Amino acid sequence: MPIDLICLDADDTLWHNMRHFEEAHHAFTAMLRPFAAADVALETLDACEARNLKLYGYGAKGFTLSMIETALELGGDRLPSGVIADILTAGRRLLAHPVELLHGIEATLDALSQRGRLVLVTKGDLLHQEAKLAASGLGDRFAGIEIVSDKTTETFTRLFDRYGATPEAAVMAGDSMRSDVLPALSAGAWAAYVPQPLAWAHEAGEPPIDHPRFRQLPDLAALPDWIDAIGG
Repeated sequence: MPIDLICLDADDTLWHNMRHFEEAHHAFTAMLRPFAAADVALETLDACEARNLKLYGYGAKGFTLSMIETALELGGDRLPSGVIADILTAGRRLLAHPVELLHGIEATLDALSQRGRLVLVTKGDLLHQEAKLAASGLGDRFAGIEIVSDKTTETFTRLFDRYGATPEAAVMAGDSMRSDVLPALSAGAWAAYVPQPLAWAHEAGEPPIDHPRFRQLPDLAALPDWIDAIGG
């Protein structure tokens, strides 16, 4: 069956994202150097983020709150108030960084739009994701924009129903095994994994290498050819 609906992740699939979080990590470990080694600070922050996902969701705002909580946990009463101010500054930088498209994305979207309807499926803070999409200049290329709190099997089932597509005629592509690939496959769709080197450990998952509807691609530019192969 030919592919009719092409769902795409946004952060680190269309534009750079984790490189900015990496910069924030470096700034954070420098702030906490008097209280904890860098690896301890990052491990504690990662655990705090995972713990807070149900409260704050995904995105820069929740990450900033987790940095503050981690700093208070590691610094205790010795933590200067100026560190909190510095963390807030780092959080504002995350919210205001320029949107840098990955190489060749516009041409890739042009090729994909000739093969099916494009729907952006991204999770995170609604306001921030909308701002990044507007800054990217890519919004008009999509038939739909879906900003969700998380990506689950039910998320994709509802999405396919909303756009009138059967799962067998839908594909999801993104850089997260946990959020982009596994739930889309569970919903009955095809799924392409496009890994990137700075992936968050929370988004990792076991690649379903034997699944007939799964493919790992070197980059998003390889997706049109795979879609052609599926339809053929």
